[in-house]
Amino acid sequence: MLDNLKKILNEDQDPKAIEKISAKLESLLMKSEEIGYIAVQKMPAMTILPDSIVVTNKRIILCRPKNLGLSMEFIDYDWEDVNASFVKEGILGAEFTFTTKSDITHTMEYLPKNQVRKLYTYAKERLEELKAPKPNLAADSPIEEEISVFELPIEHDEKEPEVIEVEEVEAEEVTNFAEIIPSTSYELYEEPKTESTNAGEKRLTDLSQDELFDKLQNYKRLLDNGLIMQGEYDRYKKEILALM
Repeated sequence: MLDNLKKILNEDQDPKAIEKISAKLESLLMKSEEIGYIAVQKMPAMTILPDSIVVTNKRIILCRPKNLGLSMEFIDYDWEDVNASFVKEGILGAEFTFTTKSDITHTMEYLPKNQVRKLYTYAKERLEELKAPKPNLAADSPIEEEISVFELPIEHDEKEPEVIEVEEVEAEEVTNFAEIIPSTSYELYEEPKTESTNAGEKRLTDLSQDELFDKLQNYKRLLDNGLIMQGEYDRYKKEILALM
């Protein structure tokens, strides 16, 4: 604590006032928190109980004596909560002002100009440090992950390929179309015989015009029912139309 006070003291400060304030702050400081500077108020008239501003590496503290110096009021703000700081110098001294991110403004007047300048410099450095981007530790020291690739052994089957024999089954020729087409849905017709099949049947040339027309209609129904092919129907139609 004494070494730290030597860095804070200058010709404008009262060593006894600084020591008294530091003693009261000692129990309030957090772990790894150090006092950076203390500015003590100095009014034109005699000041028995001056106010003071203390800046540390973690926060800014306003110290105001109460009850004739028997107690002390402390108001502190973390540097993350401080938005900006300002200095205004006058004839009898200077004033230090800082604003918070919650739009709260604090001003302390009648501070020695030399102390206000050091106070402002320290506050400015702390705010600049907070604005600076933090280094990405993960990017600076990348962790290389080793990926092990295991190759599975391929078992070669030395057996000869098995030949699958497919038995050929002769398809049975369907001659009766009645087995394919239900009798309930379609009317069965006998397949027309050409004039050269049976000698006892009438030739197309022996049929009348009405019989030829009925014959042509029978062929059309057979074609529609899928019992004869289109080529057969065209051939029969050509023969009948040639006689009509």
